[in-house]
Amino acid sequence: MNIWHDLDESRIAPENFIACIEISKGSKNKYEVDKDTGMLRLDRILYTSTHYPANYGFIPRTYADDGDPLDVLVLCSEPLVPLSLVQCYPIGHITMIDDGAEDIKVIAVPFKEPNMNCYEDISQLPPHILNEIKHFFGVYKQLEGKIMTVLEIYGRNDTDKVIAKAMAEYKARYVKD
Repeated sequence: MNIWHDLDESRIAPENFIACIEISKGSKNKYEVDKDTGMLRLDRILYTSTHYPANYGFIPRTYADDGDPLDVLVLCSEPLVPLSLVQCYPIGHITMIDDGAEDIKVIAVPFKEPNMNCYEDISQLPPHILNEIKHFFGVYKQLEGKIMTVLEIYGRNDTDKVIAKAMAEYKARYVKD
């Protein structure tokens, strides 16, 4: 099974979706699901002393402008196992420039996470959570000689539109009528 393509589309909606975790919160290992096989592969160990501030993965059956599925950070009090599937809802997203191209990171919360599911919009988060996320993305590629710039933070309503667009782009590229 290739989780990017084979998950039933009825399980993915802009306001309620399954996220596939690639990287556990607290890890320095940069894993990615291999596009051809659907298996998890190690892309690299982070060069900096930073670690992922949240569980990181993607939303299946989406296609972002960078040619990959739409990225998602899943806010959770515990690290989640890579390749686990988590039912989430979005609370916002962050736009950034990665190596000259726009990159979007959806921020989501698991429905069944009692420490986080009180948040409905990114504006409700404690400021330090966002500061950690912005700092991480600002520095995690520096020792590789790459520059990443955090641009804007958007709320829930804008994020639903971003996810819907990525779902439509996926359908246009991969779903045959």
